[in-house]
Amino acid sequence: MTALRKAPAKVILSDGSSASSLIAIERKWQGDLCELSVKNNSTSPVTIREVVVFDFQHQLPDTTKLYGEGFQKLGQMGGTLGKPEDWGTYTDRNHYKIPEPEDMRTAYGMFTLQLQNNNRVLLATTSCNKFISRFSFDAKRLRISLDCENLKLQPGESWNLEEFMAISGNDREILYDRLTAAIAKHHPRLKHDPVPMGWCSWYCFGPGVTAKNVADNTNWIAGNLPQLKYIQIDDGYQPWMGDWLEKGKAFGGDVEEVLKGIKAKGLEPAIWVAPFVASPESALFKNHPDWFVKDEAGKPLRSDKVGFGGWRLGPWYVLDGTHPEVQKYFTELFQTMRQKWGCTYFKLDANYWGAIHGGVHYDKKATRIEAYRRGMQAILKGAGDAFIVGCNHPVWASLGLIHGSRSSMDTWRKWESFRNIGRENLLRGWQNGRLWWNDPDCILLTDGGATDIMDQAGKAADVKNQTPKLSENEYLFHATTVYASGGMLLSGDDLTKITPARLKILKKLMPPTGTAARFKNEKFEIGITRLRNQTVYSVFNWGDMPVERRIKLPEGKYKLINKWTGEKLGVFEKEYVIKSLLPHSARLIICQKIGITGQ
Repeated sequence: MTALRKAPAKVILSDGSSASSLIAIERKWQGDLCELSVKNNSTSPVTIREVVVFDFQHQLPDTTKLYGEGFQKLGQMGGTLGKPEDWGTYTDRNHYKIPEPEDMRTAYGMFTLQLQNNNRVLLATTSCNKFISRFSFDAKRLRISLDCENLKLQPGESWNLEEFMAISGNDREILYDRLTAAIAKHHPRLKHDPVPMGWCSWYCFGPGVTAKNVADNTNWIAGNLPQLKYIQIDDGYQPWMGDWLEKGKAFGGDVEEVLKGIKAKGLEPAIWVAPFVASPESALFKNHPDWFVKDEAGKPLRSDKVGFGGWRLGPWYVLDGTHPEVQKYFTELFQTMRQKWGCTYFKLDANYWGAIHGGVHYDKKATRIEAYRRGMQAILKGAGDAFIVGCNHPVWASLGLIHGSRSSMDTWRKWESFRNIGRENLLRGWQNGRLWWNDPDCILLTDGGATDIMDQAGKAADVKNQTPKLSENEYLFHATTVYASGGMLLSGDDLTKITPARLKILKKLMPPTGTAARFKNEKFEIGITRLRNQTVYSVFNWGDMPVERRIKLPEGKYKLINKWTGEKLGVFEKEYVIKSLLPHSARLIICQKIGITGQ
């Protein structure tokens, strides 16, 4: 920490040169928090590319383990300082082509290092109102900067560069508690209780979803499992991205009437929208080309010219959240869907594009973070009391703007997906209930499903060629990761075809605990969820060989029960040993102190 506090800082101008001493950087420490700002004391405006607030030789072994957040939710980083690994599904630098300072590996918003003796360092910005923080590193150097996007700082003008935090300790969960408490002072959590439960059309019907598909599942849920109250129509009802109030060619019904039919069954209408993007064929793009983020020539920026162009009905153009007419449009669109259509839940997808890099905004003084946040604030105004879940969103830029946050890539019915996405979700378990409700994506408990779905990079799910089929253990592994997330619960199956045995598993996940399991480290072998009357252990084998797992019990005698099977495991003291946990499997074990009753 001493090296960090003494590290030099500098302002980098648009041409890559360092600014003169007349451009002052202030670092004002108060305990573990540091206020960062920059002021132009010269008589001329300066165009600032970035402010490097700390840059130093970290003198740590190249084997030091790390974790870093991505700019967008599909990006996560692990590994070591010497050999970083991409743990998220699609990277910021390769897939979205977000430039990295000096071509160094870069995390955004927060960065952790695991030192010797399990001591950890957590570095983060606790606010994200205007600038995104970047943690760039290699085996010898750590460079922390704020991206200023070549904005002009006028003479006498100053910018607040967000608040910075540097803390250390040997308990990862306590460090995250401290971080989220600091974030809450700048971005209070948008609360919407209880944790949502519902059903989503995507994984069973994909973009070919029809009005009948939705009606059939609505009727089944109303009669059998009304706790899944949010019935969410996903991508496929609209003809083009951007034309959200028009009926899709294949939907086979008026989407407004289908939503009203959901309400008539005593359930809540929910809908998928990608508000920041539009297809070139859409009426929205054709009628209002001036509403979109521009390129340097003043024409609407085609997103594939600077990054990924979108996974369906693209290449996409991006609505400019700084444009007053766009803000008005967002508010009116969501007012219509909330008040006229009756939607009480919105899944907002492709939100990353609202903070796209490399564009020119209507407000020349605004960053891409501000463009996104202003657009989201207009959406919230229109959505009223509805639940908002962000998907494919810029993580740090979404602080304080969403009720729920998709914490992983799309789930597929294959072991590799259950494993990888399970890890993505557990890596972000610390956010659940602290920043928002985490959405671990749909629980999938049946074989089959849609054959024409793609993930958020346009990669086909290839469900037709899935061999072999998932085992019972792999489905239970998947269900255990969802339970351990503590977050939202949405079924992604055609529930008219679910078997009684799999329905029993689904019911055991209800209601969500709202409490994420806490883990000792990122191996995620044994998670602990402490509830009012009991403790639940999530025990995982991520590998291909049987393993032994030892659960350390608190002082006293405890009755243990396998939550999935209902089997009474017996009464134990000090520890419970699973001698051979099979590959690709997990156990969910209820632990009740003798003399205390629980669920």
